[in-house]
Amino acid sequence: MRSIQRRLSLGLVSLLLVIGLLLAESSLWLFDRSLRGYLQAGLQDEAQTLLSALVRGPKGLQLDERRLSAAFRRPYSGLYFRIDFAEQTWRSRSLWDRDLQPAAEAGLQAALGDGPQGQQWLIYRADYQRYGQQISIHVARDYTPVLNSFSQVQKIVLGLGLAALVLVLLFQRLIVGRALRPLEQTRRQIMQLQQGQRTQLDQQVPQELEPLVAQINHLLAHTEDTLKRSRNALGNLGHALKTPLAVLVSLASREELKQLPELRDSLVGQLQQIEQRVARELGRARLAGEALPGAHFDCATELPELFSTLQMIHGKHLQLDWQAAPGLRLPWDREDLLELLGNLLDNACKWADSQVCLQVIRAAEGYQLLIEDDGPGIEVALRDEVLSRGSRLDEQVAGHGLGLGIVRDIVDAWGGQLQLGESALGGLQVSVTLPLKRV
Repeated sequence: MRSIQRRLSLGLVSLLLVIGLLLAESSLWLFDRSLRGYLQAGLQDEAQTLLSALVRGPKGLQLDERRLSAAFRRPYSGLYFRIDFAEQTWRSRSLWDRDLQPAAEAGLQAALGDGPQGQQWLIYRADYQRYGQQISIHVARDYTPVLNSFSQVQKIVLGLGLAALVLVLLFQRLIVGRALRPLEQTRRQIMQLQQGQRTQLDQQVPQELEPLVAQINHLLAHTEDTLKRSRNALGNLGHALKTPLAVLVSLASREELKQLPELRDSLVGQLQQIEQRVARELGRARLAGEALPGAHFDCATELPELFSTLQMIHGKHLQLDWQAAPGLRLPWDREDLLELLGNLLDNACKWADSQVCLQVIRAAEGYQLLIEDDGPGIEVALRDEVLSRGSRLDEQVAGHGLGLGIVRDIVDAWGGQLQLGESALGGLQVSVTLPLKRV
């Protein structure tokens, strides 16, 4: 959800920045155009005033300075003129030692001119016909104060824009957070499904999420039903194959084949391999892999019944103990865990002298199952061979019967590790480490 909010925030920031910059620049451009148009009217009036100040004198045309604005007589006042006629040029006293370059075309000039003391001029040119002469009048006004005002306005707009952007982002995060809250709740419920704390998602969700939740719940129910039917079918297949295999093994042991010992031994060996392989592959096929949503193994509920069954099978002379944190639930399929623990504990009971102990430990990185007995154990040199891939544990050590290959298959399917070591009780310790996040 945070990544969604982050992407939405980045997208909103980018969009607002682009729109804000476009609006700010467009507004300033329009304001500049309007202001230049307004000032053009003033410059045009000044040009007409200058034209009216041109009078005939004893020496020809003269400029009646009494009609001129005082700004034209004050140096660098910000208002300037230039009059060209009959190869003569008159300049305002405000220009002082600077010159006003003539413009190429009549009207308001698009480009600003460079003036004294860093001034930027807005220049207007007007052409007139008076007293039989062609007269060109240039009037310039300092545009720097306007440009400085624009700069201040830009800073103010930028500050206000940033403040508005921050407020919009805060409101956006608030609104998006509220809008995504049902999705966050659904995500937590899906995590609870993986941990076995629930079997379905709550139906009380916004209308937009109802189809999604309904489809997920339907998929969960369909998957669980499919797995149950597959397991039942595999169980039936296993039982159906056991009887013909048992008959074939019995026929291989008949008197008629005693006269052919090599053929009988080969036939019996092959049938036993077929039986073992069928059992192994059926066991692999029925693995649930990762736990179905809602599937879990409750230690406080399942272990007492399992140990009671083992006690009945192996007798009262064995002391069977188990330890697990109160309320500990393992997020794996119940049937697979019963298969795993049942095989390991059954073999531990076969070879224990008097004591078998199981510890279920919750660690930061996962879970650990420790099965210990006080039996003969396995020599260190043979442990790696016992756990080699593709070999069965009870075939590697004569008579030990440590467990079935299905144990290793279950552990591999869950991304765990199976290790053998020495028990504090004096026998063998089988350690099964299962990751918190199954791979």
